[in-house]
Amino acid sequence: MDWYDRYLAKGEADRSANTTPGNKKGGLSNIVEKSLGSIVKSGSSAINGVLGPGERVNGKGLIFCATPASDFVCGTLQLAAGMNLHVFTTGRGTPYGLAMAPVVKVSTRTELAQRWPDLIDIDAGRIATGRASIEDLGWELFHFYLDVASGKKKTWTEHYRLHNDITLFNPAPIT
Repeated sequence: MDWYDRYLAKGEADRSANTTPGNKKGGLSNIVEKSLGSIVKSGSSAINGVLGPGERVNGKGLIFCATPASDFVCGTLQLAAGMNLHVFTTGRGTPYGLAMAPVVKVSTRTELAQRWPDLIDIDAGRIATGRASIEDLGWELFHFYLDVASGKKKTWTEHYRLHNDITLFNPAPIT
């Protein structure tokens, strides 16, 4: 976070604007909470590396890309790092998509998956409602990712061609 704080200081900005109105409405009060959520969603593997914006992956295992919170900037920088499948978790929904890599949208709330069945690929909210176990959903996600990565299945984002990339990381501070 040090590089990002220095970056923001150049424009006399701070991290408080980094959480979006949707994040705040969903209960997040600051970027630290949002970042912790990203780490928790990565699973239980050890983090083998941390990349800055646009740095390329040069190792195996779980690599954390330290990028701004904006869906569009974050996805673009992850593409620059070599990402070839984007798993995008959302509790509020977004029309975000990438032309250069499939975006698997995973809803954290069943209500969202029911409201947008043609945008959400997997409803992970079933864990909270007791309709699926963590293990069962984990296997469902794993097989879905394999099918998408092998070209056997398309995501809703691919089906509807929701491609709104590429968004460059602004050299002036943005949050």
